[in-house]
Amino acid sequence: MPRALVTGATGLVGSHIVERLLRDGWRVRGLVRTPNPGLEASGVETLRGDVLDASSFERAASGCDVIFHTAAAITPRGGWESYRRLNVDGTANAIAAAQAAGARLLQLSSVAVYGSDARYRSGSEKTGEDTPLAPLPDKAYYARSKRESEQLVLTAHAAGRIWATAVRPDVIYGPRDRQFVPRIARLLRTGFAPVIGGGRSTLAIVHAANVADGAVLAALNDGAGGRAYNLANDFDVTVREFFTLGALGLGRRVRLVPVPLPVASALFQAAMGVIRVASGGQASVLSNASLSIVTRDNPFTSDRARRELGWAPAVRPEQGIPEAFRWWTTHH
Repeated sequence: MPRALVTGATGLVGSHIVERLLRDGWRVRGLVRTPNPGLEASGVETLRGDVLDASSFERAASGCDVIFHTAAAITPRGGWESYRRLNVDGTANAIAAAQAAGARLLQLSSVAVYGSDARYRSGSEKTGEDTPLAPLPDKAYYARSKRESEQLVLTAHAAGRIWATAVRPDVIYGPRDRQFVPRIARLLRTGFAPVIGGGRSTLAIVHAANVADGAVLAALNDGAGGRAYNLANDFDVTVREFFTLGALGLGRRVRLVPVPLPVASALFQAAMGVIRVASGGQASVLSNASLSIVTRDNPFTSDRARRELGWAPAVRPEQGIPEAFRWWTTHH
């Protein structure tokens, strides 16, 4: 029976990886900073430690066949150092632990590595794993940290230190989502939701359970070593469809209010100007990406994962979106 170590086992993707592994008969270990009765009740062995503590990380990885490294800083307080420390230093410890244990390493990366502007390429060409990585703005802290950590992992594989692979999801939703779904849920609970351009653009989103499936497939595929895979479009979902299915999950009637793109753009830029001043400029790199996600089609392709890993997402939006909003209603 194979054994896996999952970091970030209580997080969105980590918890879904745990569920997938347990269903498949794996023995699962979680590296946790505090006791977690919920994990233990599900059959997960928990070991106290921290991804920034190399010795505890190495102890947790001992005897494991695969490390699924999903722990990361997404929106920490502070500047670059708060991102770099957990995302880059934590990944360096994951590499060392994998090397000491002789375990494979699956790195949960992100499409953020492409940058917020370069992902929207000219014409109809989608952003794939062979798309050149453009320079990132200094204050794109999350993107920089994810790119650096992914490069550490793939470089370690190329050097023969470990066997490793990486997956790059975009915006992830599902039960236990503490980022995207809560923001949309609070909007939908007002009873109104703005739709720009008719809400016909497809969102750059993916269900957490589908990401977990792709991560496990990559970790078990010999040919995935040294490669990265987009897990960025399980199904096409428009803004209008997402709002409608979210409202269904909330049990609310929501009126979709059309907003012309020029009006939305002007209001958005004005709002971001205020936020930039209040945040000392840290939000400036988010403006274009934040507006683009609801006005432009999902720019990514996941064809490599489908072709090489056999990724065939099982959770459809008609099921996954209402379920995610119902979970938020119960637990928020």
